[in-house]
Amino acid sequence: MIQGIPITHILVVSVIMFFTGVMGFIIRQNLIAILLSIELMLNAVVMNFLVFNRYLFPHHLQGHFFGLFVIGVAAAEAALAIALILNVYRRFKHIDPDKLNEMKY
Repeated sequence: MIQGIPITHILVVSVIMFFTGVMGFIIRQNLIAILLSIELMLNAVVMNFLVFNRYLFPHHLQGHFFGLFVIGVAAAEAALAIALILNVYRRFKHIDPDKLNEMKY
């Protein structure tokens, strides 16, 4: 246990976070909200890495390194996605993904 918290409680929170992100990715109509949903899913994955590392190998740091790697990739993905969203907004004056059916130069 992590200071009195059973693994099932942490995994339930992680599953709720992940499927909230999936639902937000499918339902949302705004590119920023879709990006936030992807970030929520990645945070749930990091939470699973850390919890399973703590319970299976308490004296090793592989889960922590995987978590840091995922956070770094998520930060790079967010920066790239926000740059793309800004360029789309400058070109089309909206960020509705349903209206972006063609991307011309």
